[in-house]
Amino acid sequence: MDKEARLVEEIVENALYRMDESTRMIKKSLAEISEDEVWQKPNPSLNSIANLMLHLCGNISQYIISSLGETEDKRNRDDEFSVTGGLTKDELFTKLESVVDDAKRVIFNVTPNQLVKMRSVQGFSFSGVGIILHAVEHYSYHTGQIAFWVKQLKNKDLGFYDGIDLNKKNID
Repeated sequence: MDKEARLVEEIVENALYRMDESTRMIKKSLAEISEDEVWQKPNPSLNSIANLMLHLCGNISQYIISSLGETEDKRNRDDEFSVTGGLTKDELFTKLESVVDDAKRVIFNVTPNQLVKMRSVQGFSFSGVGIILHAVEHYSYHTGQIAFWVKQLKNKDLGFYDGIDLNKKNID
């Protein structure tokens, strides 16, 4: 395999791994809260877990599915934050999981030309690599907010890395 193909493979593998990791953590977080708590806001200036999940669906759709996947951008960002109910935890997770699966297919099939092509998203200019980095980082960022809010509500460690020794030293 040539270096360019290996580099594309590395970008793809790591992006998919990180997206799966965030999905796993959100699923584990949702298991700890009630249907009411998923819509609860810590205060008026913060978003509910449900709104964050809808926001992730919108962002991942706009950046990965629409921009990188070269399809129509149908996102209405304001709607992601204005909804105050109507979806269960399972419905929210199913929606998020579906969007993430679609995005993962786009990333899996990305070509070297798509990775270097510049495009405009939300008024910003990114290459395909930049779009993937943004979407993965954004997903992780809001996953951390969701986990924090669940820990705050439940005063409980969510055990994301149970059974893994995180104190192991680096090995070359």
